[in-house]
Amino acid sequence: MKVLSWLKNPYMGFVLFTLLVLGIPLVVTNQYYLGVLVIIAIHSIIVLGLDLLMGYTGQISLGHASFYGLGAYITGVLSAHWQWPPLAGLAVTLPVVAIIAWLIGMPTLKLHGHYLAMATLGFGIIVFIFFNELGPLTGGPSGLTGIEAMNLFGVTFDTDREWYFLSAIFLLAVLLLSINVVRSRVGRALRAIHGSEVASGVLGVNIARYKVGIFVLSALYAALAGWLYAHYITFISPSSFTFMFSVKLVTMVVIGSLGSLWGAIFGAALLTSMPEFLYVFHNYETLVFGLILIVVMIFMPMGLLRGIEDLIAWSWHTAREVFNPDSSEELS
Repeated sequence: MKVLSWLKNPYMGFVLFTLLVLGIPLVVTNQYYLGVLVIIAIHSIIVLGLDLLMGYTGQISLGHASFYGLGAYITGVLSAHWQWPPLAGLAVTLPVVAIIAWLIGMPTLKLHGHYLAMATLGFGIIVFIFFNELGPLTGGPSGLTGIEAMNLFGVTFDTDREWYFLSAIFLLAVLLLSINVVRSRVGRALRAIHGSEVASGVLGVNIARYKVGIFVLSALYAALAGWLYAHYITFISPSSFTFMFSVKLVTMVVIGSLGSLWGAIFGAALLTSMPEFLYVFHNYETLVFGLILIVVMIFMPMGLLRGIEDLIAWSWHTAREVFNPDSSEELS
């Protein structure tokens, strides 16, 4: 019997995950830890989109921090300079980021391997420079202040507990959308492209359309997360959207388990909360993350979540053989 077999039924997993998310505030009441959970939810939204791009389609991106930043800065500028409400900011943010992602994806997704990684890295660096240099608009290196707190339909979210439920609702919505994408014809096409672009093209899959489409969708996830982040913190600066944050996002996907939506959330939760437990190593954060990535890739190349599942399954099988050695013969 496969351990954690409920993960094979994503909708059952979604129901259990929803119950877990709704039950956490009953246990965690500390406002600080609820704030950490809000950031985990925001990062999970980005990483779900990145996992669709990397884990299911096989296309790497080192520039997703830029889409995250664009989502935050577009709504932040509209709110701080022209007092636009958050929903109006979102209505502008998503189409603008979709157009930018489409314009970037059309030429760059014709590249492969490290060429694609370098192209997305270059885009991320260019956007970061814009954030820094457009001081009158973005606040420059000092950051942008005066962003309106989240207000939806007359309800103001001003506590971490309220923000926890709001971010959880968006995370669950994005997760459900991702599950439907993965289980649809689109998801099968994405996996085919990941397996072999030549073979999928011969079978009639429109490779360019699917690659650009999933790139735009992952950028929209990141922009949505940026919109949430800007109105949660009410202050943004370029230091939150650097190249190193893009690397951290990729690390979340890889450590969690490529091609697993649950692994993406697990990786985001692990790497976002890890500084809270390793605060004594805060000066060596990048080094610690690098060592963790190396260890995981050597001993659990399929990612931590799948590695843990395989370890539990192996332990279960070994225990059955030890305590019931005749079971294997009966099965045969």
